[in-house]
Amino acid sequence: MTLTTDTEPNKNQEPEPTLTDVIRKLDQLSDEVKKFDERFSNYQQATQWVIQLAFGLIASATVIVIVSNVLK
Repeated sequence: MTLTTDTEPNKNQEPEPTLTDVIRKLDQLSDEVKKFDERFSNYQQATQWVIQLAFGLIASATVIVIVSNVLK
């Protein structure tokens, strides 16, 4: 078995990212996280409204059934 070493380790690979590249990528990821947080907040608020609407409809239907049975 013969072991060989690559004289040019980055020959077939992309170049190493610079610190500026890393910072730029972190900024992009930070922006994506902010957008995700906004969407999640909107989703959470919409879900809460749907739940409140459902409880309101159930309460209204319950009151209508009780009142209609009492007034018979």
